[in-house]
Amino acid sequence: MAERIPPEVQQNLVKLQQLQAQLTQIVAERNVLQSELREIEKALSILKELGEDAEVYRSAGHLLIRVKKEDAVKELEDRKEVIEIRLKSLEKQESLVRSRINEVQSQVNKYLAKVYGGRGQAS
Repeated sequence: MAERIPPEVQQNLVKLQQLQAQLTQIVAERNVLQSELREIEKALSILKELGEDAEVYRSAGHLLIRVKKEDAVKELEDRKEVIEIRLKSLEKQESLVRSRINEVQSQVNKYLAKVYGGRGQAS
């Protein structure tokens, strides 16, 4: 005999799927930003090893444009700062979403325990 799932449990299951999709998106974005941050740190490391009179180029679409070393360093450091702030924000979002997933999962598990854990027992 098939049992009907109450509407509030169905809503929790939908909410759980939405939260899991949101978490996947947050983790993917965080991974992309972490990769970009590593590339920036590597570029900054290389730039710091160069002499002050070294020619530095940056990509602008399909072109390479000569820039001053200090301008390139400043641009990379600014971008690094923006990425670090965004990563902190994503980490907080990830933590909140994981916490919310645990809450909703707990509610679903309570329902399942009530429905399936009570079988064969006197009520």
